Amino acid sequence: MKRLIKLILNTIPRPLLQRIAGWAVPIVGLLYVGKGKECPVCGCRRRKFLPYGYVSQRENALCPNCLALERHRLLWLWLLRESDLGRGAMALPRLLHIAPEVALMRKLRKMYAREAERYVTADLESPLADIHFDVQQIPLADGSFDTIICNHILEHVEDDGKALRELFRVMKPNGWGVILSPVDESRATTFEDDSITDPDERTRIFGQYDHRRIYGRDYAARLEAAGFEVAVIDYREAFTAKEQALYALPDEKLYIVHKPLY
Repeated sequence: MKRLIKLILNTIPRPLLQRIAGWAVPIVGLLYVGKGKECPVCGCRRRKFLPYGYVSQRENALCPNCLALERHRLLWLWLLRESDLGRGAMALPRLLHIAPEVALMRKLRKMYAREAERYVTADLESPLADIHFDVQQIPLADGSFDTIICNHILEHVEDDGKALRELFRVMKPNGWGVILSPVDESRATTFEDDSITDPDERTRIFGQYDHRRIYGRDYAARLEAAGFEVAVIDYREAFTAKEQALYALPDEKLYIVHKPLY
């Protein structure tokens, strides 16, 4: 199974993969019926989750029902328990969801069913998104959204600083967002080298053929350089060891951004 998933990830174009994964993965998931793991996004219980990874396969990563990965499960728990999306706000924030993860998008579309126009999904090429654009040049007005979710995008773009400034621009003052990227805590600073163009070499060095950088502990500072106030949250620690294992939560931090009023 590990070899098959790795082969699929590295050979099938992402737009096609996004179209077929929604029905193909749940079929495979029938092989894992049991109660060892529980997905907090969809409530699915399975003996274990599927492995996932472009280079090395992570055990218990992919929910075979809703396709939530470890980071999606952790983020969804935070959104439900700590943000105004899940705490009964009087009005749902106008939300821009860039590169919408299938598992989260399904839940958010249901949440916004009565105010569908307040939830907008966007991507460069995904057939699942409402609109399409390059995050380095967003064709939307200043202060268009109260909240922005943009995860695992910045490591792909040529100029992440420009992309962050665009995200800051389209967020309303006093707005908030979640901007996550893979962060290597062992690195003090971010590593990037645009001279590396060979896909196999990029996969070897950056962990994925279409990644352009490896973020280090300076990731929060890079978010702040765009104007954001940043809260770094080790939200996994809000759960017991039993819950962490049940949900298969990652040892990763959440980066919550806020746009000041001034």
